[in-house]
Amino acid sequence: MQKQTNYNMTTRKVALITGITGQDGSYLSEFLLEKGYDVHGVIRRSSVDFRPRIAHLEGKPHFHLHYADLSDSMSVLGVIGLVRPTEIYNLAAQSHVQVSFDSPEYTADVDAVGVLRILEAVRQLGLTSSCRIYQASTSELYGKVEEVPQNENTPFHPYSPYAVAKQYGYWIVKEYRDAYNMFACNGILFNHESERRGETFVTRKITLAAARIKQGKQDKLYLGNLSSRRDWGYAKDYVQCMWLILQNEKPDDFVIATGKQHTVREFATLAFHNVGIELEWQGEGADEKGIDKATGKTLVEVSPDFYRPTDVVNLWGDPTKARAELGWNPTQTTFEELVKIMVDSDMKKVAADDAAARVRVNLEEYLEKGIVK
Repeated sequence: MQKQTNYNMTTRKVALITGITGQDGSYLSEFLLEKGYDVHGVIRRSSVDFRPRIAHLEGKPHFHLHYADLSDSMSVLGVIGLVRPTEIYNLAAQSHVQVSFDSPEYTADVDAVGVLRILEAVRQLGLTSSCRIYQASTSELYGKVEEVPQNENTPFHPYSPYAVAKQYGYWIVKEYRDAYNMFACNGILFNHESERRGETFVTRKITLAAARIKQGKQDKLYLGNLSSRRDWGYAKDYVQCMWLILQNEKPDDFVIATGKQHTVREFATLAFHNVGIELEWQGEGADEKGIDKATGKTLVEVSPDFYRPTDVVNLWGDPTKARAELGWNPTQTTFEELVKIMVDSDMKKVAADDAAARVRVNLEEYLEKGIVK
């Protein structure tokens, strides 16, 4: 049973979502639209106008997009002043840990100071009593973990520029909550994946590779630390918890996790199993390989190129508080179901991409021969 107050029954439902084009933003938009919200999303200007994760929502009467950027305080102030939301979900971030080592200053500007810009805009516009704010925090805060599993009281030890920036975001939310009595909350999300996950993230990289190898479009998959442990959940389930956090009676911070842990190796084994390939692991460390039991062919290898300067290896969340106080079910979708959902989607994607490529080749041949003009 999901616990909630009368908050949504007594206030107009207007949500503003930053990072709306990401996997979480798209799922949250669908979720809130089903609940009768007016949903406003923040997007950055780009020369490419196609936003595949939310394309099916554009044009709907209660779905609106606005241009702004978390690195630009005036644009943040402008869009919040225009929309005057009752709920803000800040999901925007430079969220790739490895990229944060390459672009630390940009990561800090968006992931740290960007949170401050939102909080200050709400305060300056006089919306502190009418607007509730959700900040997407991260399990990477625990970094070089000091205890397992991690809960709301576990000390932070950030271990990347991304995590350090996110820690500022976490604490500035708590400061504005205390200093200005704002309903501002942190959701400490552990790894959450889906078929909409970006292709540079390890889980999606694995499921796409499994689909491509199965269909003869790729020979081998290269990964980093196969023994890294993560608490992986389904993004579609996690956005429900984001919403529940803002329906709570009082502002607070919550760990959002499944309470179960798996290695990168386990994820890869299950992904390949779902396309009909059984892997056998041989060797250790950088010499470890995933071998197709049926053919003896090496399909997975470790590459030092994917090792991070500092690596978090043991993230495992304790969702007890969210389960007890919010009534959220952290295991609506099991790990096995999640991997299957992602693999099935990527099998269809690879097949569709191949069909589209064949059509393009045929069309080019017809044009060259003058069959079509």
